Amino acid sequence: MQQGRNDLVLSPLGKTWLFDLDGTIVKHNGYKIDGEDTFLEGAKEFLLGIPDTDRIIFLTSREDWCMEATERFLKDAGVRYDLIVNNLPYGERILVNDRKPSGLRTSVAVDLDRDVFDLTYEIDRSL
Repeated sequence: MQQGRNDLVLSPLGKTWLFDLDGTIVKHNGYKIDGEDTFLEGAKEFLLGIPDTDRIIFLTSREDWCMEATERFLKDAGVRYDLIVNNLPYGERILVNDRKPSGLRTSVAVDLDRDVFDLTYEIDRSL
């Protein structure tokens, strides 16, 4: 695979995936504007392709009042997750992690353009 801007090469180790919701996985503020969420093209398929052994955590600024509908939307779509953290500030999200002694970087950050899901990954068994 020729590596592009949002193409990741990852180790075969288990992963924790952290995803923002609005503008990353679903249309930004679609639940407010349209009255419901809609997945961005390719996002649902990506989520469904994450191995069951990996963990999925959604991060969002959404308030408590809309979380029941958010959880129902994900469940009805068959998208599994381990945790949703809501009521977060609108600013940066900073991931800090250690590097393995082998040199393997254990944190990856990807900034996608709003409302465009453009992310792929492959597993490199040599890592």
